[in-house]
Amino acid sequence: MRRLSAGLALLLALAGSAAAQSMEERLEAKLKKPFLKNAAWVLDFAEAKRQAKAQNRLIFAYFTRSYAP
Repeated sequence: MRRLSAGLALLLALAGSAAAQSMEERLEAKLKKPFLKNAAWVLDFAEAKRQAKAQNRLIFAYFTRSYAP
């Protein structure tokens, strides 16, 4: 039973690692799309808040679940 549990844990860890890499690759591909290059997007939320406050502007945020772990 322990071997089965250890094997399943290893399999899940490897699958998670492969899935994470795949998500990173999909994110990089999406960031290269033309519609994202039409604006100066800020990907760091803290930096976006700082810039918005300095310029007295609102933040437009785009959230997606595709790349979340």
